[in-house]
Amino acid sequence: MATVLPAGRPVTELPRVGARQAERLAKLGLRQVSDLLFHLPLRYEDRTRVAPLGELRPGESRLVEGRVEYAEVVPGRRRRLVCRIADGTGAVELVFFHFYPSQAKRFARGTRIRAFGEARSGLAMLQMVHPEWEQVRGDEPAPVDEGLTPVYPTTEGLPQATLRRLVAHALETCAASVPELLPESLRTSLALPGLHEALATIHRPPPDVAVRDLIEGRHPAVRRLAFEELLAHRLSLLRLRHEHQNAMAAPALAGDGQLRDALLTRLPFALTGAQQRVLGEVLRDMGDTHAMLRLVQGDVGSGKTVVAALAALAAVECGWQAAIMAPTELLAEQHYRAFRDWLTALGVDVTWLSGRLAGAGRREALQRLADGDTAVVVGTHALFQDEVAFHRLGLAVVDEQHRFGVHQRLALRDKGAGGETQPHQLIMTATPIPRTLAMTAYADLDVSVIDELPPGRQPVTTVAIPNGRRDEIVERVRTACAEGRQAYWVCTLVETSEVLEAEAAEATAEYLREALPELTIGLVHGRVAGADKEAVMTAFERGEVDLLVATTVIEVGVDVPNASLMIIENAERLGLAQLHQLRGRVGRGTAASSCVLLYQGPLSETARARLGVLRESNDGFRIAERDLAIRGPGELLGTRQTGAMQYRIAELARDGDLLDDVRREAARLYTADRECADALIQRWVGEGERYAQA
Repeated sequence: MATVLPAGRPVTELPRVGARQAERLAKLGLRQVSDLLFHLPLRYEDRTRVAPLGELRPGESRLVEGRVEYAEVVPGRRRRLVCRIADGTGAVELVFFHFYPSQAKRFARGTRIRAFGEARSGLAMLQMVHPEWEQVRGDEPAPVDEGLTPVYPTTEGLPQATLRRLVAHALETCAASVPELLPESLRTSLALPGLHEALATIHRPPPDVAVRDLIEGRHPAVRRLAFEELLAHRLSLLRLRHEHQNAMAAPALAGDGQLRDALLTRLPFALTGAQQRVLGEVLRDMGDTHAMLRLVQGDVGSGKTVVAALAALAAVECGWQAAIMAPTELLAEQHYRAFRDWLTALGVDVTWLSGRLAGAGRREALQRLADGDTAVVVGTHALFQDEVAFHRLGLAVVDEQHRFGVHQRLALRDKGAGGETQPHQLIMTATPIPRTLAMTAYADLDVSVIDELPPGRQPVTTVAIPNGRRDEIVERVRTACAEGRQAYWVCTLVETSEVLEAEAAEATAEYLREALPELTIGLVHGRVAGADKEAVMTAFERGEVDLLVATTVIEVGVDVPNASLMIIENAERLGLAQLHQLRGRVGRGTAASSCVLLYQGPLSETARARLGVLRESNDGFRIAERDLAIRGPGELLGTRQTGAMQYRIAELARDGDLLDDVRREAARLYTADRECADALIQRWVGEGERYAQA
């Protein structure tokens, strides 16, 4: 019986693991011996029986055995070593393109060879190219594996045989020292095996195991590990939230309601029931000295900005400042115009601050913020900068937070009054978040949903049309504008270069000006100067521009009710969420609106499915669920946020049904057994938790 050793030892203490091998293992995230236990196989190979060569079929991976009939080096453009073995039921050729001269000598006629590989059709007979093989001594039957053979994710210079040896060593010497962290009552209620049983089943599955269930993650052994990993990630976010809220108090911002009532009286519309409900949740949080951490999500056009403005006024009523931050200048400018139009009439000073604001204007804006003369500031990531000091920041509103990343959002905590208080934080997104993501990546936030559109909104009719019918689309634009409506034409490229996107938009605008000389056509892209961009957008909002040609900078925040037609070029290159956001620029008035997805064929299966979803649905939450299934959480959240979602075993699309139990158990554990919670976080998240604290 092997001696039980600590699982937390570095991999360099394993037999035959030196510095170079440890470096390769580290590329796979394997630094401690215990990491090997949680490195799951990609698939399994059946080496529990030797298959007669006569049973071999193309595409099958089997263990075979036979005696060498001949072996020779075949010259040609690519020299190869070919060895034919037979067993009386059939024959197969073993083919090697990379070989040593001494290897050919080992295939002497009559030598008994065992090989494992995938059978492929050859010119004369079936072949196995570069199979695993060994020479079998004597005439007695050689032993076979007792269980299925795992195939692990690997990297260059790290053969499967090495990984199997290291995992086997970890199982034999260290598995017993890895503590069971899930209570027996919980495992029983969810029909989950114990940790050691799960690890043994996954790494050494018996021959009668349901292999497909193992590979597809439906087997209880995999489900058990997935549950534990999801639980650990949720606990890490609960801990982060607890530490954040208890780091320092927030001001209680109840307010007398006078400014809010004044704004509501001036608005040309009444709040929807959903807006009123969410506003109530926000104001309740702001009245507490525990810092609000609330995410408000709603589909495009649901009215999140008004809720943010009313929350800002609650802070101003109490003598505190509010900051509204957006990821792009265009979106920040849209918010600035809305807040300025709504609030300055109430006597509330609203200031603009972005990276492009320079000179005396910037110095004046910063001074007014520091002195408290400015009650509300709207800007971009420039609000993060060290030189930006607030007099009494009570509320930070962060729009489209997933574009910033958690650590940037948390940086606003340090902008509180003299470091003695921290601001309440209201996070907004017009990108509907699938429930599975809301329960995982955003578990440190309370979630509110504005699930009601203003009355009179019409669903947008969406069609997909190949690029070859572009002339028809141009005529469609002509007709819509002749009827007094306005339109968008969005240019997209695969390249992320702002220069290339700008050039594409400029070329498209020139083409459309020639094709539609009777129309006034505006142009907006990332390289247009701020003042010029604002002038074009203002003209479009006033109806002085018929057709706006733009890049995806108009994805969020643009609100022109008279615009009823959206053309999106190269639609097959965009994700579902982005397409839905762009489509949301139309359908904001009472007129019937349309979105044309102009694509370049032939379409891939994924692109076809994506465009199909857009044609079938206007429901942002349903679209977001499909987007999660197609792209996965990392890409959906964006590169800045993916540190939160680097799961080793769990898959949200597959394991979403576990999340309700994960949420309940996380709440119980964090309250009742903090030591166990910390141990789970260390096992599964470890140093990765720093992504949220950087």
